[in-house]
Amino acid sequence: MKIAIIGTGHVGGALGGRWARDGHEIIFGSRDPQGEKAQNLLRLVPGNVRVAGTTEAVSTAEVVLIATPWSATRDTLTRAGTTNLAGKIVIDAVNPIGPDGLLVGGNTSAAEQIASWAPGARLVKAFNSTGTGNMSNADYGGEKPSLFLCGDDAEAKKVVARLAAELDFDPVDCGPLSMARYLEPLAMLWVTLAYNRGFGPDIAFRLLKR
Repeated sequence: MKIAIIGTGHVGGALGGRWARDGHEIIFGSRDPQGEKAQNLLRLVPGNVRVAGTTEAVSTAEVVLIATPWSATRDTLTRAGTTNLAGKIVIDAVNPIGPDGLLVGGNTSAAEQIASWAPGARLVKAFNSTGTGNMSNADYGGEKPSLFLCGDDAEAKKVVARLAAELDFDPVDCGPLSMARYLEPLAMLWVTLAYNRGFGPDIAFRLLKR
């Protein structure tokens, strides 16, 4: 599968690296494909990987992962081109975090705003409520961390769930895209436990069933 990853930070690098090892074709979309950050990432991620401009990366991909800082997300989508995104499966891994917590919440979510900025995209919120260490290695002694996702397109969610399962997560479909109003605060809980409460980043959420 051709996967475009928009964002050359830790999330994009971790997910791109794992999917590349699983045999997917990874295209990192960057504002500056020849820049030091993009080229360093290219050297670190093995497999069928390349870097291109954002528009090119999106236009050639089947699935697009948005892994940008919240402050840069709308501009990034504009550069990608909403026409290019229409009809594609778009994974939103963005958390709208500011200095004092979430910048978006209550009766909406970052995911719902992104959907309005990219009309026609088959948006799925996923990979936002866990750490990059888990994206690289989700093994907890044989236990699989839950990977919560939501969206309004059932088939798109199935594709994202398969991509999550390839990384040894247990995907949990939480329902429509409006459920991102709860998944984004869940990310803040993970960050708080990992970095403010002393648990460290090697933690993960697990939904237990009986």
